[in-house]
Amino acid sequence: MSVPYTFATATGSIPLSQLDSNFATGITIGNSSVLLGGTITTLNNLSLANVAITSVNTQFPNGYLANSNVVIGTTTINLGSTVTTVDGLTLSNVVISSGNVTISNVTVSNFSATTANVSGTANISNLVVIGNATVGGNVTITGNVSAAKGTFTSANVSGTANVQIIAVTQNATVAGNATITGNVSAANGTFTSANVSGTANVATLAVVANATVGGNVTITGNLSAANGTFTSSNVSGTANVQILAVTQNATIAGNATISGNVTALNGYVVIGNTTVGLGNTTATVGNVTVSNTTVTNYTESVVTIGTVTTTNTLSLTNGTVQTATLTASTACTFTMPTATAGKSFILLLKQAAATGNGTATFTSVKWGTAGAPTITATAGKMDILTFVADGTNWYGSAAQGYTP
Repeated sequence: MSVPYTFATATGSIPLSQLDSNFATGITIGNSSVLLGGTITTLNNLSLANVAITSVNTQFPNGYLANSNVVIGTTTINLGSTVTTVDGLTLSNVVISSGNVTISNVTVSNFSATTANVSGTANISNLVVIGNATVGGNVTITGNVSAAKGTFTSANVSGTANVQIIAVTQNATVAGNATITGNVSAANGTFTSANVSGTANVATLAVVANATVGGNVTITGNLSAANGTFTSSNVSGTANVQILAVTQNATIAGNATISGNVTALNGYVVIGNTTVGLGNTTATVGNVTVSNTTVTNYTESVVTIGTVTTTNTLSLTNGTVQTATLTASTACTFTMPTATAGKSFILLLKQAAATGNGTATFTSVKWGTAGAPTITATAGKMDILTFVADGTNWYGSAAQGYTP
């Protein structure tokens, strides 16, 4: 903009009023008019190029900046905003000392966490868990795992695992060398080479190479192992083992199939309700059902009831051949045991040696056509009464007049 120039040929003094009128014309910067000698604080519609701003009194709004976001991994983050999830990020030598960390699809080379929840897919070279860790989804750990407490939903550990307390809630495969000094609880655990010295509660355990399980091991489901050494184990499900070594106390219940060698220091099996130590001898076994069996020269247990008076309750707990002596000239009522199907017993019923004349009746017994027998009254004589049950009734028969 040109300034009016009306006094170029003046030869004398120029009046101030003429200067004021000539220099009072403004200039325009952007769309703002600026007068010479005036003051202005706001300029509009102005483009600046190659400008350096060394300080500002007021923070610039993010919308005024040309680049207002950054991309971390695959996640775009606007400047000034807050995000709680970052995807597609590769971390190296990361230490998280506190707080709760949820990681969904992360690849790291070295990871150390106090409290970690990994719910997606994790590929980790070396894992150090200082506090409590829950690892869900699919986790492949190719290096070393050391943890104070670890819970793995689906874990494949192919390196070396040193864990105090490990809980496997679904399917877990621990390869390499695993030393677990605390408690192990697992729904389904597969150990290639495992040394477990604490307590293990496992639903289904598969040991595919050599495994030494110490401490107390309770396996409620299936056990399959190529070579298994158990210090103290309770297997209540089904066991398919090629070679089993039991170095201390072991209880194997359920069905056990061992195709190779069995060695045991202190092992035992439970037959019926009787515990039999391996290498020991027992003469009594209870609550055992035997089928398709030939018994040669067997002996029934004899129970001596002694002298009875007016009443007596018969019991088969201690034997199926029972002897009793009636009191002279006294009627005795015998109460029968529960009529369990297949139960039977013999009662040798005697008269007193010098007097005789005792009588007897039996509750809930059905007799043959001749009816209930009249007990032989002669002193010193004996009747042999035989009873068998069908589940509802006792059925009796008598052979009488024996001299014992």
